[in-house]
Amino acid sequence: MTANQRLQEIQQVLDRLKEDYPAEINAFLGFMGKAEGNPALSTLEKELINLALSVAAQCEWCIALHCRGALAAGASRDAIMSAAFQAVLMHGGPALMYLVPLTQTLDELLAEAAHG
Repeated sequence: MTANQRLQEIQQVLDRLKEDYPAEINAFLGFMGKAEGNPALSTLEKELINLALSVAAQCEWCIALHCRGALAAGASRDAIMSAAFQAVLMHGGPALMYLVPLTQTLDELLAEAAHG
């Protein structure tokens, strides 16, 4: 599955949850907006933290979402990989295996950006 397919699946499930469970998903999205809106950390710092947590949590959808977010916030490949290695440091071998979808996602998104 490609990064774009994972990102499309995220949007599809959010749309469905907004229709079927609006109270629950809107409460979560509201909390997310407040947490991400706090100015103590930059958007770039938050996306790198979220990316590392995505690797540690072994969530391929989260990896795609936060890899895209980190790139959009100005992260370099090296910054993204550095954050990912922090997850590996803290979570060990299982997190290391999730560098497979991370590097695939990173390669895909960077290639798209290069081709405009």
